[in-house]
Amino acid sequence: MSFYKRLKSFHYAFKGLQDLVRNQPNARIHLLFAVSVIFAGLYFQISRPEWLAVTICIFMVISLEAVNTALEYLTDLVSPEYHPLAGKVKDAAAAAVLIAAIGAAIVGLMIFVPKIMN
Repeated sequence: MSFYKRLKSFHYAFKGLQDLVRNQPNARIHLLFAVSVIFAGLYFQISRPEWLAVTICIFMVISLEAVNTALEYLTDLVSPEYHPLAGKVKDAAAAAVLIAAIGAAIVGLMIFVPKIMN
């Protein structure tokens, strides 16, 4: 792949990220939580392994939110009128985000609750 094509692919990826932030309220909520957790990590001076866990959780939730959004757009494109299977696709994609967010919350509680209690 040429340098120009590679650069163009980054441009499209950033357009997708921009769309995610501008048009998806849940993505903005996840980003707000991510920024809050980063500030909490700095305040409590969490360890390197804790930063690793937090970073993985943040990127997993935001990535799945992007996949969920892509699947919603694609489902709306191929099935403009309601169809039960289209609803199942959207529900399953949303469930993936929910599972990741719950997992991230559990990791956050495991890291920050002991620090808050001390």
